[in-house]
Amino acid sequence: MPHLSPVAVSMGDPAGIGPEIILKAWNIWHRREGVPPLIALGDIDAFTATAQALGLPSPCPLPTPTGEAAEALDGLPVFDVGIKLASPVRTGQPDPANAACIKAVIETGVRLCLDGQVSALVTAPIAKAVMYEAGFAFPGHTEFLAELCAQTPVDGPSGPAMMLSGGGLRVVLVTIHEPLARALSLITPQRVEAIARLADAALRRDFGLARPRLALAGLNPHAGEGGALGQEEIDILDPLAARLRADGINITDAQPPDTLFHADARAGYDAAICLYHDQGLIPVKTLDFHGGVNITLGLPIVRTSPDHGTAFNIAGQGVARPDSLLAALDQAVKIAECRA
Repeated sequence: MPHLSPVAVSMGDPAGIGPEIILKAWNIWHRREGVPPLIALGDIDAFTATAQALGLPSPCPLPTPTGEAAEALDGLPVFDVGIKLASPVRTGQPDPANAACIKAVIETGVRLCLDGQVSALVTAPIAKAVMYEAGFAFPGHTEFLAELCAQTPVDGPSGPAMMLSGGGLRVVLVTIHEPLARALSLITPQRVEAIARLADAALRRDFGLARPRLALAGLNPHAGEGGALGQEEIDILDPLAARLRADGINITDAQPPDTLFHADARAGYDAAICLYHDQGLIPVKTLDFHGGVNITLGLPIVRTSPDHGTAFNIAGQGVARPDSLLAALDQAVKIAECRA
């Protein structure tokens, strides 16, 4: 196993469950053998207030993001990004005034990854609507990370693309957070091809698969039923799959989505290419609601995140589970090890 520098976890929106699940995850993670240190990025006051309110071990300031410094501390190591929260944190009540600090935390995580000071970035959830109020110009984390990494070459096809993993299933999305009516217009041969090539390259580089097997989900019921229920499979998806196979990518023709995700079907592929958000996320969350992981493909850095939101409705109650964050940490380490 290669020696890895620490894994950084960004604070997310401090009014949500981010600080709570990070504190809880560290309390489990730092007891494990053979894993790199976990360090948190953000305003240490937010972590301290959460720890005190919930009776969790107090965090410790981390002067420099190194493994030796992190391992010497007896609480969650928090590397302060230099921009404090502008408004007091009110649990469950996000404040656009704190968006600048939340944004700076993400930027710091990317910089530390690009500089090689940390091996991966795991991002706790942000509230996009709150960020938009403060002038955030990106649909979400994924697009913002891609912009921050845009000047750094990528080994293979560039992204970003979103992979969700959980319950033994990996799905890669052709369209992400789009209204369904708009998503249909975005399912073009060019877009599907780019995602399939990126998924193939990422499974080789990040998961160590010599010849990945991709399953392509159809768009229509029964994958169009030979054209009786839609033409997209005949006109777009199957011809594209044939061209990709001719280029050496192991991908199926479009498969009926309603039979693609049961256990026997999953044994036949390493990742499914899904055409719109719910087509991929419903099976992942059904199989592993608490342990799903969001993985960004096609970046020069390793980035994962828990597959859930800020959960403002339960923030501060002490009931938030760190399962998905721990799974995201596990995935981040495995990918970093493959790349190393």
